[in-house]
Amino acid sequence: MGNNVRTAALLGLLGGLFVALGWLLGGATGALLALGFAALFNFGMFFYSSKIALASARARRVEEHELPNVSTIVRSLASREQMPMPDLYLIDSPQPNAFATGRSPKHAAVAVTSGILDLMTHQELEGVLAHELAHVKNRDILIVTIAATIGAAMSFLARFAFWGGMGRRRDGNGITMLVGLAAMILAPLVAALTQMAISRSREYQADRSGAESTGSPLALASALAKLDAGTKRHPMVVNDSTAQLFIADPMKALDGKRPRTWMSRIFSTHPPIPDRIERLEQMAMGIR
Repeated sequence: MGNNVRTAALLGLLGGLFVALGWLLGGATGALLALGFAALFNFGMFFYSSKIALASARARRVEEHELPNVSTIVRSLASREQMPMPDLYLIDSPQPNAFATGRSPKHAAVAVTSGILDLMTHQELEGVLAHELAHVKNRDILIVTIAATIGAAMSFLARFAFWGGMGRRRDGNGITMLVGLAAMILAPLVAALTQMAISRSREYQADRSGAESTGSPLALASALAKLDAGTKRHPMVVNDSTAQLFIADPMKALDGKRPRTWMSRIFSTHPPIPDRIERLEQMAMGIR
């Protein structure tokens, strides 16, 4: 429940910042335009985000008989959670990873890499897939999409207002110009940080929901440990907006061996895997 409340608060903050930016740059008219932008962006992403994510990851749709083990697990989990069977996709990559997408359980898809199929035991793969179906059931994909599109719209609005109003600002005072410049820089930054915080919160919640579904938090913890090592060994380049959908950061190998700092944490879309494993271990012991 704590993660859900935190997500709602962050979404409210993000929406409030967007409208406030519109008000700052254009008064009441600007605020209404901001709401219009948000509605238009979210409407488009609501229907097309899944196709974009799957295409970006180079995922290929497969029939159930092509991935019998995955199909059996997903069908069992979906039946347990009273969800329709999602479409299955395969990503030809040695990196072990997986993600789910879809605006609702009726329009869901689960994608796995070839690497994860070679690495996981049946119980570990079940934990990963339960995590992904938890994202679908909790409508996390829709939540993250809304956050991402509001952030993109906020950046666009700030830049449009600043550069589109440069002529007027030349006739005004310097303070007005500085306020516009600050809004252009800070608003998208705050939006990005809020969006990343939402993504991290939903990962924690999906870990918990997935572990509750299988009844085996330690199997998911073991899978996450393997994912942590595997994503460091095998790089996979995907679009930034798609990367946050994966259960483990697919671009971790590209970060080199730099130590994780507090700044790297707040700019990350994924919680540190050791933290996630610790929570699952505590869950198994009944502490959480």
